[in-house]
Amino acid sequence: VDCGLKIYYFYNQKCKYAMITFIGDFECRADAKGRIVLPATFKKAAGADELRFVVRKDLFENCLVMYPFDYWEEELENLRKRLNPYNRKHKQFLRDFFRGSAEVMLDGNGRFLVPRRLMDLVGADRDVVLVGVDRHIELWSVNAYSAIADDPAALADLAESILGQSEQEM
Repeated sequence: VDCGLKIYYFYNQKCKYAMITFIGDFECRADAKGRIVLPATFKKAAGADELRFVVRKDLFENCLVMYPFDYWEEELENLRKRLNPYNRKHKQFLRDFFRGSAEVMLDGNGRFLVPRRLMDLVGADRDVVLVGVDRHIELWSVNAYSAIADDPAALADLAESILGQSEQEM
């Protein structure tokens, strides 16, 4: 099956793109019922067939992370390979990992509703910022996102410390 220049794999006899990349940040406002419109750029990146996302509290930042359902399943497969459900620490990690998770669906107008309990976890109200971060989307409160405003010098220092070493130095 020819899917163009993108990398692909087969899933139930359908061609699914293996590389979804979300980029950009968008300020959004929830409607009176709390629904948020997924920006067209993200909708296009996810593909027309991707109507389900899993949203959960981020492990490191005060934001929510939205995974397209196919990528969520990949993440779970990676976890299953590394964790033993009969190990107490692993079991506790799994319980805590799933505790702050929910499935959300896009409606016919491209809107989704994040459970209030998850929005409250990150202090988000009606005004949020959706940030594309490669394979997932982060949902931030406007205030929290503003607090981590761009610092080009810090990004340059981080890039140098992570990526600036030659193979000989590693």
